[in-house]
Amino acid sequence: MGGVGAFIVWRNGTVVAASMWVVAVVLGVILTWVVAELDRRAYGYAERGDDLIVTHGVLVRRLIVVPYGRMQFVDVTAGLLERWMGVATVRMHTAAAATDATIPGLPTAEAALLRDRLAQKGEERGMGL
Repeated sequence: MGGVGAFIVWRNGTVVAASMWVVAVVLGVILTWVVAELDRRAYGYAERGDDLIVTHGVLVRRLIVVPYGRMQFVDVTAGLLERWMGVATVRMHTAAAATDATIPGLPTAEAALLRDRLAQKGEERGMGL
């Protein structure tokens, strides 16, 4: 898209305008990559005695506390690109949609182990899973 825009600017304008267009596109790509990397690094989780804490967000930090006893099921998904990269997403579902939590980008083996630990802790609490 950046190349097509630069070509149109160059055909209807000057080389300087086309150069400015290319610089703008490159800066946009770099900014997008930086924000995506910050968002990826912002995800975190901690398993505590009675609940799971999930945090994420770059500009607005969100903290989700999911009690093990309230989990209805834990889901591990991996799309085509995720499978190619060797990662998966763990989703915890509860009765209240506001406390559903997602942990993306975990290595596949770690995601499966986390799912099994969460399922076991949910069964021990007797209310969920």
